[in-house]
Amino acid sequence: MKKLFFSTLILAAIFSCKKNETAEHLAQENSNTEKIDSTTTKQTTETSVADMKVVNTTEITNLIAPKKNDTIYITNFFATWCGPCMKEIPHFVEKMQQLKGKPVKFTFVSVDAKDDWNTAVSDFADEYELKKNIVLFDTSAISPDFFTKITKTWDGGSIPFTVIKKGDKEVETVGMMSKEDLDSKLNSFK
Repeated sequence: MKKLFFSTLILAAIFSCKKNETAEHLAQENSNTEKIDSTTTKQTTETSVADMKVVNTTEITNLIAPKKNDTIYITNFFATWCGPCMKEIPHFVEKMQQLKGKPVKFTFVSVDAKDDWNTAVSDFADEYELKKNIVLFDTSAISPDFFTKITKTWDGGSIPFTVIKKGDKEVETVGMMSKEDLDSKLNSFK
């Protein structure tokens, strides 16, 4: 049953995202990033894969949990083969540069297959200088209802998915966001 659900999840993601679309070249300057605390759980697996961190379900849950401070947390679930994901990432990178030095943290959660971590994800991280902002999440090991337990609107069936949080306020977006959408959602936190 678990394999059937995961297969359905992958098929849904494939149909909602196309591999052949590419993103525009992103600006080179990297800005605010938040590293996930490795003391969160003993199940953390460190990896040298492009200097990115492999995270588990506990860390993903903690990553998108409300935090009691004035920082805005933007967490985007993506895959390198997902056309809509690649189209929206330039908007995030541009916004990261605009908000440099402000209390805003961007994290990109790669749901690419483990076989792609050393190739496609590593190359993507290098090309767009996002290594410090990307974490790797092996979705093949999660329960079918994992995402419905930690989000309000996402079942994990399609990407991109973005959650923006500040304190107890949150905005979830299933699907691609335009530059204007991202600006509007971030402005709602002021």
